Amino acid sequence: MKKHVSLASAALLAAVSLVAQSASSKDLAALAAAAKKEGQLTVIALPHDWVNYGEIIEKFSAKYGIKVNELNPDGSSAEELEAIKANKDNKGPQAPDVVDVGLKFGPEGVASGLFSPYKVQTWSSIPDKVKDKDAYWYGDYYGALALEVNTDVVKNPPKDWADLLKPEYKGKFALAGDPRISNQAFLSVVAAGLAQGGSLDDVAKGLDFFAKLNKAGNLVPLIAVAGTLASGETPITVEWDYNALANRDKLAGNPNVSVTIPANGVVAGVYIQAISAYAPHPSAARLWMEYLYSDEGQLLWLKGYGHPIRYADLAKRGVVPADLAAKLPPASAYAKVVFPSLAQQTAEGKAIAEGWDKVVGANIQKK
Repeated sequence: MKKHVSLASAALLAAVSLVAQSASSKDLAALAAAAKKEGQLTVIALPHDWVNYGEIIEKFSAKYGIKVNELNPDGSSAEELEAIKANKDNKGPQAPDVVDVGLKFGPEGVASGLFSPYKVQTWSSIPDKVKDKDAYWYGDYYGALALEVNTDVVKNPPKDWADLLKPEYKGKFALAGDPRISNQAFLSVVAAGLAQGGSLDDVAKGLDFFAKLNKAGNLVPLIAVAGTLASGETPITVEWDYNALANRDKLAGNPNVSVTIPANGVVAGVYIQAISAYAPHPSAARLWMEYLYSDEGQLLWLKGYGHPIRYADLAKRGVVPADLAAKLPPASAYAKVVFPSLAQQTAEGKAIAEGWDKVVGANIQKK
């Protein structure tokens, strides 16, 4: 894989040579010094209210004295990969150092030569099934899709996918992304299909369900965000539970928001981290990974309602504060949860991207 690395000293070269190797405490000190000399980390598609990224960015920057340049906070996973491709020869502020994308985009990034391998210190405690064996990408957190409703506008919130077809929800439901390019949105189509008796290997029932929603006028062709939910423009949406719960907290009753795991079609999804093969700040990118996969970083994700990928290890060692564990919905809400495999997600994403316009015909756009 071609790498572009611009370093000013042998010390910096030594730090970056940690690629695909676990770092010791001594290595981390050298890495932190190299990253500080680079002076910046460029991230992309990290809204501050998404799994507590606002606090994570703030604490990382303060801890290491590194400025964090934030690109396209509301971007999709596909747009993140496109940003790497578009800036391969650009060392300016538009070139991302790291990405946080849906699971299916991991192999795509590797196949396209977009990622650089690196093993964090806590590598062994990341489950094997959610990490690339050569360390090009690794899972970071996961959540389940939940119905998020502005109950000041919608007095009778839906409890399941089938409810969304009711006439009372005409012009009230919107997806939280474009299913042709958004991981969260295309898995919403998968979840709806499961609730209609479909399977993880066939998205037809999900596409048909959204075609019915669109024909009934219940599907609003806008990408729902906290603002449109609060204003009542898109009072019903479906998001990862951590996003929905964070929105509820942020809005603090203005308006009131309910968050419900559907009775059927409960889909969980893993997101992954990767370092750009063309990162302008390679040391800062690796230091960012070390921070995210440290106990501190993992617990900050948990504080934002995300299920951190190292949760089992944290719980086993007794380092999860009781108040943070209590913030997650009860285990009973996830009794029917399913995790689509990487192969299934890749096939589902392709099938939905190809079939959405033909079957559903709704052009989902940002406001």
